[in-house]
Amino acid sequence: MITEDTQRLETYERRFQELSELLGDSELVKDQKRFVSLHKEYKEVSAIAAQISAWKKNRDACAANQKVLHEEKEQELLAMAKEEDEALHREKDAIERRLKVLLQSKDPNDEKNIVLEVRAGTGGDEAALWAGDLFRMYHRYAELQGWKLHIADCTPGPAGGYKEIIATVQGKNVYAVLKYESGVHRVQRVPATETQGRLHTSAASVVVLPEMAEVEVTLDMKDIRKETFCSSGPGGQSVNTTYSAVRLTHKPTGIVVSCQDGKSQIQNFDKALQILRARVNAQAKKAQQATISEERKSLVGSQDRSAKIRTYNYPRSAVTDHRINYTDHHLSHMLAGHMEGLLEALRAADQQLKAAAPSVQ
Repeated sequence: MITEDTQRLETYERRFQELSELLGDSELVKDQKRFVSLHKEYKEVSAIAAQISAWKKNRDACAANQKVLHEEKEQELLAMAKEEDEALHREKDAIERRLKVLLQSKDPNDEKNIVLEVRAGTGGDEAALWAGDLFRMYHRYAELQGWKLHIADCTPGPAGGYKEIIATVQGKNVYAVLKYESGVHRVQRVPATETQGRLHTSAASVVVLPEMAEVEVTLDMKDIRKETFCSSGPGGQSVNTTYSAVRLTHKPTGIVVSCQDGKSQIQNFDKALQILRARVNAQAKKAQQATISEERKSLVGSQDRSAKIRTYNYPRSAVTDHRINYTDHHLSHMLAGHMEGLLEALRAADQQLKAAAPSVQ
């Protein structure tokens, strides 16, 4: 219930007032970075504040109408008050659903650009042709949105299309819009490679991943244990008598680097730190790639056509998304990049699931 989260609502209201005052300060424009950040937050918080205001207005109207229901004796006015009560409760439910969605934790990847991967699955040459058609659909949609699409790598199919194609898509909220596209896309049609007019079923897999920032590790010296010891090996009389050699241990990862080549402890420390940073960064990149690989597997699973999320049926000119039981009967229009209706239906279904959650926390 929203009433159980009034303290959180009051926090948003206060923050809305604070942001309104901050953005009204003419001096703020001198700090463009802070201005952009605050304006972005204002847009998000103002949407919540508007629903809170509507919720409070509805709450007051419900209270006033309840008073009429308890005190009114005139039957005609009482009937009107009952109708008003039903309408107010429907409005209250709608406002609370919208509020619950707005208060859900936002996906931190929603504003990111994406890596789009399309691969031919089962179906031989026809699967590669279908992968090509799917990729063109996304390319055209990106163009209609004003996004920038760059092909990073591709392997053409023997008869056309692609065995695999990978691209980056850059624009506003790209991941938020296309994140529901990952999965197996099945097609039913008479392929160009078919000489006897038989209907074929084949598949291609789509993976949509948020574009990850380049891993760049900043070492915190509190996480590094430094030890010094006497150098060994050739280098003069002082080699075995001064503690010029350095051993650094990165406690979070357990990576150990030793350096004794330099003539002084400072030289060895600087070199050891440089090597340590490179090794920690390499490990972080390896972990990032492993995470991306696992996410890719979980998004698609099997490329077999039985593991489908969507079917494109050419004889019926129909596109059916099996996750939300949504069917569009304008297949050619969809493949020309006009995916707005389907993508909006997927987003709305996701929001309904979030709104149906037992808590707004």
